Amino acid sequence: MRVAYVDTSVLLAIAFHEREGDAARRRLESFDLLVASNLLEAELRAALQREGAPSDVPLLNRVSWVSPERPLSSEITVVLGAGRLRGADLWHLACALYLAPSPRDLPFFTLDTRQGEVAGKLGFPA
Repeated sequence: MRVAYVDTSVLLAIAFHEREGDAARRRLESFDLLVASNLLEAELRAALQREGAPSDVPLLNRVSWVSPERPLSSEITVVLGAGRLRGADLWHLACALYLAPSPRDLPFFTLDTRQGEVAGKLGFPA
């Protein structure tokens, strides 16, 4: 089963029909399962409402939510050791580490340049 972590930036590009959105959609369709922190839904819906865009994003139905059962302090420390990030971007990478202690086993899709750099330093494939 092919699994990938997806960041909010990717779904926003798809929802807003941005240039990178079509390629991102095709790439995500090759995975059996998409996973993300449930923070993604709040970020996505807030941006859609702010822009007056339709709130229906079919790809959201394919996402399974990461719900950590403990604090992610150790994962957060590892991520911060790889670089500085905003809180939400840090949380997404910490959740991905929670799922895949060996980052090379979980592709991490983001269109955020800084988050992508840190994900790469951590060993997540793009």
